[in-house]
Amino acid sequence: MSDFPVTIYHNPACGTSRNALAMIEAAGYRPTVIDYLQTGWTRALLEELLAAMGARPRDILREKGTPAAELGLTDPAADDGAILDAMLAHPILVNRPIVRTPRGARLCRPSERVFDLLERVPDAFVKEDGEVVDMSPWR
Repeated sequence: MSDFPVTIYHNPACGTSRNALAMIEAAGYRPTVIDYLQTGWTRALLEELLAAMGARPRDILREKGTPAAELGLTDPAADDGAILDAMLAHPILVNRPIVRTPRGARLCRPSERVFDLLERVPDAFVKEDGEVVDMSPWR
């Protein structure tokens, strides 16, 4: 819905990202879906999202299944600039999904975190692995 825009920075190969997208759609939204592995990132966009989340690059750094360790990014001495540069060169280093709405932006891990960003939520939701989500915290 255009009166409440929802954007998801999505990796279709990620179950958490797929669940977050399905949760958004189950709540009746038609989100803008950005496949960031295809489009890549800009420094300005990453900085804007980080500011909206009140986060630092290390907070959204994905280590599992990425070259983060080989690039030295897991070293506590790696600074924000180096992490951002690496994220621009290797989009997979950004953890997912990141969702942005008028209520803010956040890394939605676990996927249920997306409900805090929405004006309405579905009555019920079952994740793709069959887990039934307890919707009572968002009622």
